[in-house]
Amino acid sequence: MIPEPAPTVRELLAFYLEAGVDCALAEEPIDRLAEIDAPPPAPRAAPVEAPRPVAAPAVMRGEAAPAPDVAIASAREAARTAPSLEALRELMQNFEGCALKHTATRLVFADGNPQARIMFVGEAPGRDEDIEGLPFVGRSGKLLDLMIGAIGLNRTTAYIANVIPWRPPGNRTPTPQETQICLPFIQRQIELVNPDVLVTLGNPSTQTLLSTREGIMRTRGRWFDYDTGQRVIRALPTFHPAYLLRSPAYKRLAWQDLRSIAKALAG
Repeated sequence: MIPEPAPTVRELLAFYLEAGVDCALAEEPIDRLAEIDAPPPAPRAAPVEAPRPVAAPAVMRGEAAPAPDVAIASAREAARTAPSLEALRELMQNFEGCALKHTATRLVFADGNPQARIMFVGEAPGRDEDIEGLPFVGRSGKLLDLMIGAIGLNRTTAYIANVIPWRPPGNRTPTPQETQICLPFIQRQIELVNPDVLVTLGNPSTQTLLSTREGIMRTRGRWFDYDTGQRVIRALPTFHPAYLLRSPAYKRLAWQDLRSIAKALAG
């Protein structure tokens, strides 16, 4: 049998990126083999010390989060008490009930104008968003900027957030439990922004916020009622910009949705 050729560096990097490995653990490469050959340090006698009280273990990055039902109840209570977006952000920053917080770089809360009449909600941050701490700043964010710019909007006249405020490892799909834990926070965020129009970007955001099992192909372009408990907001699902990058043929339908949004804002 002819052995397969060894992968090139470019092929290896592409494989690692596809697997979700997109950052290094150290600035310099480590030669593990050299460490094996290095002679072990000579043992030293441990100094005799008086017994010390045992300290409580510190909360480590990646530590198991509370049980889902406890975390969901805690999130609901915390979100309900937030009187402002600033207070909500601080509560989410200190919230320990979602394991995603311990694998993400930072909280991705929102971007744009909290006084805007329109609010866009996606699913979860990606790598670029995790680095910058802002939603929709990568390739899909640039497309979103072009999309809303086509109807006269920008990030000073719109408000942008995600259902999940922490990046899932490797950009994996959030689990139903993670979504339910984070749901009270985005619901409270929508209440506090109180937009005239809510736009859900993609299937996960649409199904989560509008309580529907239908796919985005059936829901996009249809107006829904989103009830905050104090007011009913008009909501329109449309395609996520990341989906449009993969399937540009659907940009025509997205443009129809944008025109419908512009008409609603003008009315």
